[in-house]
Amino acid sequence: MVRTFAGVSVGIVAISFASIFIKFCDDVPSIMIATYRLTLSSIILLIIAKGKGIRFSSFSKKHLLMGMLGGFFLSLHFSFWISSLKLTSVASSVVLVATNPIFVGIFSYLFLREKQPAELILGIILSFSGSMVLAVGDSGLQGLTVQNPSFLLGDMLALLGAIMASGYLMVGSKLREEMDVLSYTSMVYTFSAFFLLIASLCSGTPFAGYKPSSYIYMVLLAIIPQLIGHTAFNWALKHLKASMVAITILGEPIGASILAYIIFRETIKSSQLIGIILIFLAIIIGSRKGKKYL
Repeated sequence: MVRTFAGVSVGIVAISFASIFIKFCDDVPSIMIATYRLTLSSIILLIIAKGKGIRFSSFSKKHLLMGMLGGFFLSLHFSFWISSLKLTSVASSVVLVATNPIFVGIFSYLFLREKQPAELILGIILSFSGSMVLAVGDSGLQGLTVQNPSFLLGDMLALLGAIMASGYLMVGSKLREEMDVLSYTSMVYTFSAFFLLIASLCSGTPFAGYKPSSYIYMVLLAIIPQLIGHTAFNWALKHLKASMVAITILGEPIGASILAYIIFRETIKSSQLIGIILIFLAIIIGSRKGKKYL
C-alpha cells in the first residue's frame, strides 16, 4: 500500500507542473503545444512497446476503434485546456478542468442509463455553482458588462476540456478492462497525436520558429506530466478504487496553484477561493458513490 500511495504522490507532483510548463511556452500556439506533448510521449511509448513485443497489429478491431475515439477525445481535451491556460489563471483553469468526474456521472446517466446516487447529484449542483462563481469572478462582471472577456472565455474552454476528458475517460475505462497500461496508453496517445498533427497541418500552424526554451518545456511536458503523471494514475487503478484515484487527482489544482504563486506570483481572489472550495466539495462528494472512469 505504501508503494501505491508513493506512486500516486509522484503522479500528483508530475501533473502539477503541466500548467507551469505550458505558461512558459507563451510564444507557441495552443494546438502546437498539445501536438508536441502527445507526439513526443507517443514516440517514447511506441519505442518501449516495441521492445516489449507489443504491436498495433495484435489489437482487435474493436480496441482500435475505441482507441481512436479515446484519442480523439484526448486531443480535444488538451486543445481546449491548453487554450484556456493562455487566457485565464492557472488556478481557475486546473480546477475547472478537474470537474470531469462530475461530467462522467452526467454522461453515464444520459448515454448508459446508469442511475446516479444522491451524492453525485449533489456534486453536480455544487460543481455547477462553483463553476459559475469562478466564471463570474474571473470575468469581472459589473452590472451586465464583462470586464475581462478573455478570462471568461478561458474558463469556458477549461470546462470544455473537462467534458472532452470525460469522454476520453469513459472510453478508457472500457479499454483498461481488457488491455494493460502500456498497450492502452501507447495506442490512445498515438491516435491523439495523429489527430493533433492533422489539425496542426490543416490550420497551417508552424512546427518550428519558437524560442529554444519553449522546445525544452514541451519536451518536459511530454515526459513529466504526460508519461510520468498520467501513467502513474493509470497504474494506480490496478491497486486503488477509481473513486480514490479521482480524489487524489484533486491534488493537481492545489499543487499547480502553489507553483503558479511561487513562479508567476498569481494570487487567488476571494471569488476564486469560494468557487474552488465548492468544486472540491463537489468532486469529493461525487467520488464517494459516483462511478468513475479514469
